[in-house]
Parts: sequence; structure tokens; C-alpha cells
Amino acid sequence: MLYREVGDFKTTYRADQQTFAIRSERLLFWSFLLAAFLVVPFFINDYWEKSVLVPFLVWSMAALGLNILIGYCGQLSLGTGGFMAVGAYAAYKLMTAFPELNILIVIVLSGGVTAMVGVIFGLPSLRIKGFYLAVATLAAQFFLVWVFNKFPWFYNYSASGQITAPERTILGIAVTGPNSPPWATYLVCLTIVVIFAFIARNLARGRIGRSWMAIRDMDIAAEIIGVEPLKAKLSAFAVSSFYVGIAGAMYFTIWFGAVEPTEAFGINQSFRVLFMVIIGGLGSIFGSFAGAAFLTLLPVLLKNLMVGQLGWATDLAAHFEIMLVGALIIFFLIVEPHGLAQLWRITKEKLRLWPFPH
Repeated sequence: MLYREVGDFKTTYRADQQTFAIRSERLLFWSFLLAAFLVVPFFINDYWEKSVLVPFLVWSMAALGLNILIGYCGQLSLGTGGFMAVGAYAAYKLMTAFPELNILIVIVLSGGVTAMVGVIFGLPSLRIKGFYLAVATLAAQFFLVWVFNKFPWFYNYSASGQITAPERTILGIAVTGPNSPPWATYLVCLTIVVIFAFIARNLARGRIGRSWMAIRDMDIAAEIIGVEPLKAKLSAFAVSSFYVGIAGAMYFTIWFGAVEPTEAFGINQSFRVLFMVIIGGLGSIFGSFAGAAFLTLLPVLLKNLMVGQLGWATDLAAHFEIMLVGALIIFFLIVEPHGLAQLWRITKEKLRLWPFPH
């Protein structure tokens, strides 16, 4: 039967503490992952790459980073767009300054630069929290975008103020620039997201994650039992900014290839990622992916349905899409405030006991 624990015995603590405790759930996960790596690349085209799959992966990485900060550590942030801009501009400067540097190393180093910036802007969290911290991070959002617009060094004194990613290859195959095949850019993004999702899962289950959750649940009590607020909060800001910086680097180098900070990394992007985290579920790795899928794939589906099938005007379809997505967000928050991840947990519990009531 589907999703059953009967006959699935655990003989060690390690087996009992697996991320996917039930055999059928593990099989489903690995089957999905194998299909993503071995099947999808053979069928992907430009449209699926630029409009569906790569956007989903980039926003999943950004939502994962913000969920570490808000969902696991309880530190509210509205500066995600600004930190994505740091990752993008760090990638641009590294690519232009070190042409021989591998693109994967560039993306990871961009995340490291963003982590250092995130620690600096995370310092106010040691004194303030809640909405006051949200306002401080909102100031960081506007400040960072202003810096990238104001100082020409960041965009190499380009007359347009726009940055463009040079072409880079992996094993002789272009993964940035206009000549990159869709399957290559998709596989690079998928590999990065899968690796860092596993890392985030293990961080959340380990000592660092427990200290984050202790600060989130009750910071004073956490400090009394030995959790250092300085280390916990700044590490959460560093790890969160690292993930968001990687998302910004992928957004610039692999997805778009050319960006302008005000348009690409404005306050709308910060709220977009925040809505993904809230809808998907706070404090959930799966929720980060579910929220990103909801706010990335649903608009694409609605656009194809209303413009392609029903023949609506583009502007009318765009306004209706905004209204419908907003209404669905309100509906989900009313029906299940803990997000899509909680709905999935409830579904799994019902499957475990079906056909018996509980």
C-alpha cells in the first residue's frame, strides 16, 4: 500500500532519524530526483528553461535562504532583494576580474561575499527584533540597491549601468551567455539547489539549527540554558545571506544574463520571496520549494490559460493574475496558516492511517 510503515523496522538510531523515515517516501523522493536529473534534460526547451524550471530553482534557493532566517531563527527580514543584488554584483566582479575562474566557484564565492554583508546588516538583530528588525533590513534593501546604482565601479563604468554576464563553460559546454543549451543551465541550477538543500536540512537538524530554533521560540530562555544569541543570530544571517547570494548569482549569470539593480532586485523581489516562505511554510525545507513552486508556476499556468487558450488581452490577464494570486494567498493563510508544508504533513498522516479514521 502507498505510504505505509508496516514492515519498515528501524534497528539503529541513525535509521530512526532519517530525513525520510518511511521506505515508500524515500523511494518517491529518489525517483523524483532521478527523473529530474536523468529524464527532464532530454525534453527541456528554451521556454521551459527560462519560464518554468530555472526560475523555480532560483526562487527556491532564495526562499530556502530566507526560511533559514525567518522560519528557523525567527529574525524577520525584508532585505532579500538587496542581498540577491550583492550576490549578482559579486558574481559579475569575479567573472570580469578572474576570467579563468570556474562559474561554480564564482557562484559559491558570491554567496560568501553576501554572507559577510549579511552579517554586517544582521548586527542590529542583537538589540532589536520583530518589526523593528524588519525596518532595519528594509533599510538595507534600499541602501544596497542605491549603492549599486550610485557607484560606477560595481558595473565597470558601463554607460547603461547594466551588468552582463560573460560566457562561461563547464567541461566545454556553455552555461552562461546566449549560446548556453537549456539542459546545461537547468542541470547546473538543479545540482546547486539539491546540494545546498541537503546542507540546509542537515544544518537545521544539527546543533546550529537547534540553537536557531531555541532563539526563535524564546530567546531569553535560550540564553539561560547556554545558547549564545550573538553566535546564533549572526550565523543565521550569514547562512541565510549565503543562500540568497547564491540565488542572486544564479539569477544574474544563468537565468537572465544581464540585470539592472532597480528593476531586478527591488523591494518587490523581497516581498515575493517572503510570500513564498509564508505560503510554503515557516521552518520547513519542503515549504521553501512548495512556496516557490506556487508563486512561480501558478502565474505561468494562468498566463497560458487566459492568453493562450481564452484569448484575453495581455494587460487584462496580468491584472486578473495579480488578483487571483492575491486571493489564493489569503485563502491559504486562512485555511492553513502554517503553509503548504503543513497541508502535506496532514495528508501524509491521513495516508498512514487510511482507510481508518482518526
